[in-house]
Amino acid sequence: MLYPILTQSRCLVDLSGIWNFKLDNGNGFEEKWYENKLEDAMTMPVPASYNDLKDGIDFRDHYGWVFYQRNVAVPKAMTSERLLLRFAAVTHVAKVYLNGQLICEHKGGFLPFEAEVQELLKEGDNLLTVAVDNRIDHSTLPVGSEVPGGGMMSSLMGSDVGGKKKNVPNFDFFNYCGITRPVKLYTTPKEYIRDISLVSSVEGEAGTIKYQIDTVGEGDVRVEVFDEDGSLAAVSHGNTGTLVIEQVKLWQPLCAYLYEVKVTFGNDVYTLPYGVRTVRIDGNKFLINEKPFYFKGYGKHEDTYPAGRGLNMPMNVKDISLMKWQGANSFRTSHYPYSEEMMRLCDKEGIVVIDETTAVGVHLNFGGGANFKDGKRVSTFDPIEEGGIRTLEHHKDVVRDLIARDKNHACVVMWSIANEADSGSKGAYEYFKPLYDLARSEDPQGRPCTIVSVQMPNYQEDCTLKLSDMFCLNRYYGWYAHGGDLETAETALKKEMEFWNAQGKPFMFTEYGADTVSGFHDTVPVMYTEEYQIDYYKMNHRVVDAMENFVGEQVWNFADFATSQGILRVQGNKKGIFTRDRKPKMVAHYFKERWNQIPDFDYKK
Repeated sequence: MLYPILTQSRCLVDLSGIWNFKLDNGNGFEEKWYENKLEDAMTMPVPASYNDLKDGIDFRDHYGWVFYQRNVAVPKAMTSERLLLRFAAVTHVAKVYLNGQLICEHKGGFLPFEAEVQELLKEGDNLLTVAVDNRIDHSTLPVGSEVPGGGMMSSLMGSDVGGKKKNVPNFDFFNYCGITRPVKLYTTPKEYIRDISLVSSVEGEAGTIKYQIDTVGEGDVRVEVFDEDGSLAAVSHGNTGTLVIEQVKLWQPLCAYLYEVKVTFGNDVYTLPYGVRTVRIDGNKFLINEKPFYFKGYGKHEDTYPAGRGLNMPMNVKDISLMKWQGANSFRTSHYPYSEEMMRLCDKEGIVVIDETTAVGVHLNFGGGANFKDGKRVSTFDPIEEGGIRTLEHHKDVVRDLIARDKNHACVVMWSIANEADSGSKGAYEYFKPLYDLARSEDPQGRPCTIVSVQMPNYQEDCTLKLSDMFCLNRYYGWYAHGGDLETAETALKKEMEFWNAQGKPFMFTEYGADTVSGFHDTVPVMYTEEYQIDYYKMNHRVVDAMENFVGEQVWNFADFATSQGILRVQGNKKGIFTRDRKPKMVAHYFKERWNQIPDFDYKK
């Protein structure tokens, strides 16, 4: 799906602003709130998560539907064209009404969807209503627990013991919801460019871009490539073809170069920033532009106060500035696709991205928790009728839609199919093998695929051993395992890392960390102090620096972030290298020194 932009053939209107808003009282659909102006409505910004924007537990912990509404007047000039209403993300289920008529529905809170509306508009004001459902269960991604006392978060945070209905996340971040990314109206001609797929290769000093242009209607296609100075670098004709750029300038980590690909089809024009680079795995190396790359960076979250998971472009710019200050070169979109604006910014800034789906919580027995149905214990991949996970078909949709959205980004170097899934249990291979196959068939660039695996005692049975191109490990020796005893943790970590190193493929940490409250200090490094956090990382680095096939370290987490309430969380997860408002902890300076000494390429020859 093409990102909406303004060109000489396409108009663009941003519907961001203050909308009317109302929490559902259980009667919203029965009383057809979507047909008329909301009564007793309050104000709500779009885009943003609604949870922290009005004070009170009814907002922060709301369960179920909410209604957003605004009037939309569309210039007549736009209604003569193909007109689309596009939502970049609505968390988690959306029903969209125009003048009381349901025009589209969408499941999945972190990817875009759109609907043609030119035939549905009336002259003057039009009433746009969006109903949003934040409920999570065994069919959604991220996954929610359906069993009081079961699932990841109940084992970490405490059981649901009754009372009012509430979401019980099977994941360790707050269930922020709402219209979290921009809503836009845009036009195309009736005969238009529907999609663009680009694949680059390099031979000598020349770069080649193979392209495929998907169009609707009849007409000729012209594809031009311009360099950053605006000079024409290559041109071709036809829906498929090859562009050759002599003396090509490559997109490099932390040194981005973006060409502009301009596609003209009849009256329609679309432009796309594009970086020429190659990615592949060769034996035990992860190669970018044929050079062994070393990942330095983080797992992150789209999490700021008070916007929640709402688009925050100033903070995106600040975060990348802090990354570069530290010498970091990468991050993972844990645990969902990030905004298109962030992906485009990473293209421009040269930040390498592991792009992850929303499949977090596909593990019903995480952390020793258990799920039961009719008195029988339920495992993750048990048959659906016995209580097993119901996410597979939705998971396929998410993989397709993620790759369709992000396939042309130079910053994206690998797809993460899931985070901390039950990948060592019976049925895991049968569940994930079709998803790997799908990702590989959908991506024209053929990027590597992985699952970010959870720490487990039976890691030798992890299905990622058979499926992943590179092993991505979340490991917490010295925190969740052997917490406070770094000597024992180091011995246990070394034993497991020697196993992964012996597999002959590249592997890396995608999470490792220790909760640390900024300002906590002691003469002896004890858990939660800043001294312990530094010693924890030094211990981990002693182990992995000796592993020849270890190709990257992404710490958990870039910054402190909000979670559900629980006895293991003090106003959220405190594993950040920075506080939630981006102030550095002591460990930030340790990583700044370490990462500026580790080269981006050829660290482990």
